[in-house]
Formats: sequence, C-alpha cells, structure tokens
Amino acid sequence: MTVKRVAGAVLATGLLCTGAVACGGSDDGKAKGAASGETQSRSQVTEVITAAYEKTAKAKSAKVEMTMSTPKSMSGASGTTGDMKMSGVMGWDPTVMDMTMSGSALTEGSPEAPEKIRMLWLDNVMYMDMGAAAAKDMDGKQWVKMDLNTIAEQIGDEKAAKQMTGGLESMNQDPAQQLAMLLESPNLKHAGPAKVDGVQTQRYKGRLTVKEMMETNKGLSDVLSKSEREDLFKNIDKSGIKGYDTEVWVNEDDYPVRMDIDIKTPEGTVKTSQKFSDYGAAAKVTAPPAGKTFDLMDMFKELGDIGKSGSGSSGSSGSDSGL
Repeated sequence: MTVKRVAGAVLATGLLCTGAVACGGSDDGKAKGAASGETQSRSQVTEVITAAYEKTAKAKSAKVEMTMSTPKSMSGASGTTGDMKMSGVMGWDPTVMDMTMSGSALTEGSPEAPEKIRMLWLDNVMYMDMGAAAAKDMDGKQWVKMDLNTIAEQIGDEKAAKQMTGGLESMNQDPAQQLAMLLESPNLKHAGPAKVDGVQTQRYKGRLTVKEMMETNKGLSDVLSKSEREDLFKNIDKSGIKGYDTEVWVNEDDYPVRMDIDIKTPEGTVKTSQKFSDYGAAAKVTAPPAGKTFDLMDMFKELGDIGKSGSGSSGSSGSDSGL
C-alpha cells in the first residue's frame, strides 16, 4: 500500500511544516538608550522594538535558522514530537520560503519519512520534497503539493475552510508581525545586554495571553469573524495553553537576530528558537516542475479508490496525470 505509506509521511510532515511559520549566551554591553547594565524604561523599550519592527518589515526577507522542540508527552496520532531544525531563506509580504528540515520529529512518528526534507512555500501552497524513495514508488514524482486553502474548500465546510486559512496565517507569522504583537504585551521589558553568536545585542521579553495574541493577530481578524475567533479561542483555552512567552535579541542596527517563543501546555513546553541574518537577502522561490509533483488531494482520491476496490494496489499508475 505505497500510497497509504507515503500519505502518512506527507501528513505527518505537513503538520510539522505548518507549525513552522520560530543559541546564544550573555555578556556585558551598551544598552540603547541606557548605560551598560541599566534597565531601559518602557518608553525606551517601545522605541527599540518599534524601530526593529519598522526595519524588519521593510527588509521583507532574511536567512533563518530555526529549532523547535515538542515534549514527547504531546505525542498524538501523528506522532509529531521531538526536535526539528529548519534552515534557509524566508520572505514576508508576501510569504515565501525555501527551507530544509531535519530532526527526530520528522521520522519518530513516521518511519517512512526521509531524514531531510526540502520545503518550498509559494502563493499559500506548500511543496515538500519527499526524497528518492517516494519518487521511486510514485512514478518519479517526489514533490508533494499541499494547497491548504484548496483542501479546506473541498472539505465542504466554509467555517472549517476559514479556520484553516486563519491557522495558516497564524502559524506563518513573520518576524515583523511577531514584533508588532510583542509591542502589545503589557509586561514587555528590557532584560539586559547579551551576545548572540558573538554579536552584541539587547534582550527583551514579554508575555501574551491567548486572548491578547488573538486580539493583536491581524491575520486572524482578516479571515475569521468575531464569533469564529471566539470559538477558536475557546478551543485553544480548552487545550490548556495559557500564553506565549517571547524573547527577542536586537542588534545595534535595530534588527532582531534571535527570537524565542515558548508555549506552555499541560503536556509540557513547546520551544521555538529562530535566528535571523542577511536581512534583505533574495527570497526567490520557484515551484517544482509539474511533472515531478503530485497533489495531496489526488492522493486522497486514490486512497478512496483503493478503499472502495479493496484491491491493495500499490498506487503506481504509470500515468503523469495521476498517481
């Protein structure tokens, strides 16, 4: 049942990718607006983070290295727990990505998944390179196309489609949006000078409750109505997630060079750490050739055909128009 095996790997990997949307020590240094070792006032902190937001928004792209750690106690049907690393280039406004992923989170819940996966993001469509093994089994097509908007629409539930789109926007927050949200934290403060990979920075931290995060998340307000956001908040609240702890390290040029986000849940803390460099680096992403790509929805259709026929076929049709 090759199609089922690949589909399982794709779904597990897709969950990790969309969770995507995410290390340095400390040292003495000169704080912007304050002498070395002094704590900045709220107005000084706001000034620094606002400047960082403006420069990051204008840059529109950067090279990114991200690590994400999920507690094993959170393991569900997908088994998407463990550690994950991502590196590559990311652009925002519009969102584009060319990232390579690795880590135990890829294979722990899905042994068929490759150890490394290249992920492209373009026009709200995700493409995942599932490797040579998948290509061998799937008529030479190793790229999976995962259009979440189309998938949601074909579910036939308009509300579910809106929530999936909203989730897509929420999970792919660029660093400028994260800084804008951090400005809304009522307890945003300067945590002192620090070095990140030898670069002198100033460290800032703040906390947002789930409600505060949703109220300041423009992506959610654009696609979900007030009642739909309230339903989403209730579901998140039931999960036991109370808030998001964010730390950001800003260099002397007003760019964030590192950003950590901790999400505390009853099962443990989901930790995400991102490092940014080369702001303004070209983020040109091209979709893989159609002849090397198969659509996830086509895979689902074939799984349905397999279930109806009970044939146990491998799913290799030998045709470029199907799986």
